[in-house]
Amino acid sequence: MSPYTVTRTLPEDATGAALRADVLQGLTADPKSLPPKWFYDARGSDLFEEITRLPEYYPTRAEREILLTRAPDIAEATGARTLVELGSGSSEKTRHLLDALTAATGLRDYVAVDVSESALTGAAEALLAERPELRVHALIADFTRSVALPPTEGPRLVAFLGGTIGNLLPPERAAFLSSVRALLAPGDSLLLGTDLVKDEGVLVRAYDDASGVTAAFNKNVLTVVDRELGADFELSDFDHVALWDRENEWVEMRLRARRGLTVKVPELDLVVHFARGEDMRTEISAKFRREGVDAEVTAAGFAPSRWWTDTEGRFALSLATAV
Repeated sequence: MSPYTVTRTLPEDATGAALRADVLQGLTADPKSLPPKWFYDARGSDLFEEITRLPEYYPTRAEREILLTRAPDIAEATGARTLVELGSGSSEKTRHLLDALTAATGLRDYVAVDVSESALTGAAEALLAERPELRVHALIADFTRSVALPPTEGPRLVAFLGGTIGNLLPPERAAFLSSVRALLAPGDSLLLGTDLVKDEGVLVRAYDDASGVTAAFNKNVLTVVDRELGADFELSDFDHVALWDRENEWVEMRLRARRGLTVKVPELDLVVHFARGEDMRTEISAKFRREGVDAEVTAAGFAPSRWWTDTEGRFALSLATAV
């Protein structure tokens, strides 16, 4: 079995420092907010895996359908010898791309980028057990910041799947896409997963399931802040709320205070007051139209080339070439 490399581009204390900065900024803002990346401790990751299996939550199934049917087309269109996945996690969905690229181009290198070292090393070991000839590079990095990729053979294909780009506000998306373009040479490619605008009821149910799993996932951010920063949030003081914002065309998840209350965050020497009914935003999940995706990637220095959806037209994978 060939070894895999692990490269840490984040300082050992980067996660804690980022959490403290985000919580301080978010809880002192008006309106209050917390970034969605803090959902994902071990418990949060398990809850999200459960969400992906819920009948209401279609994006994971829809994207998998496209990957299963279109991976050979993606491989042929890109000719990639290196696959880079941003926010790779368990690398589960990536196997379809790895199979197709290996068959089409003799793919040599897979670069997995994630903030979680445990997720990266677990995925690397599993992949190498299946594909001992693959060179796996595990890069511990925050893909929303500048990332330096290891030297690998081109052309490269960067995959950003799961609709995660929808969690970024429009200015953040523009900066992110430009940073990805800066990593690539002309002729390299970007594969982008985007959830599409559709019936409001379908969208809201995907983020407010009948069994309450998404509500538990949303409230898990409070558990993380309590554990890591010594805060005294009580989960029972907040209701999970999911709303469709027609103007911005995104789903917004919030936590709504059931009563007037005060929360202490000792690690930040912070006292936070919530009015009864006050909302704290924890996530946006933007939904897209093809013309919007094409415009955003074009502005970042890519040429849109291919567009695939699932059979029900709920989700899209789009391919763009660095120019």
